[in-house]
Amino acid sequence: MAQKEGGTEQGRAKTDDGLGAKGMAGGPMAGGGVVVEVREKKGPLRAAIPTMPFPLAVICLFLNTFIPGLGTFISAFSVLCGAHCELISERGVCCVLWLNVAAALIQVLTAVIMVGWIMSIFWGMDMVILASQ
Repeated sequence: MAQKEGGTEQGRAKTDDGLGAKGMAGGPMAGGGVVVEVREKKGPLRAAIPTMPFPLAVICLFLNTFIPGLGTFISAFSVLCGAHCELISERGVCCVLWLNVAAALIQVLTAVIMVGWIMSIFWGMDMVILASQ
């Protein structure tokens, strides 16, 4: 079947550390590792989530859990009160307000088929995560 010649098997590199071909093709291993930076690319609706004070974010999460879209709708108006978000510098406060109102409307309209309710809960969790950073 597989012929052994000079430390290699047919179709796979032989290594002493048991990593096989993965260890060979991956580049530098432990000791001289490669640093990889990962950034999440957010869409316009996700980037429009405002960074609010922590208590307000928790209240919005609670409201989104029981009445889908209500916490998102309230968070939209927190932008007018000075809450920061990633899109304000690019698109302005008015556009961010309308994007959050649109997200709330999507959550309300799709709550009937459970998609909006789940989206609303995740939206509230993102608000709390942003507030805690």
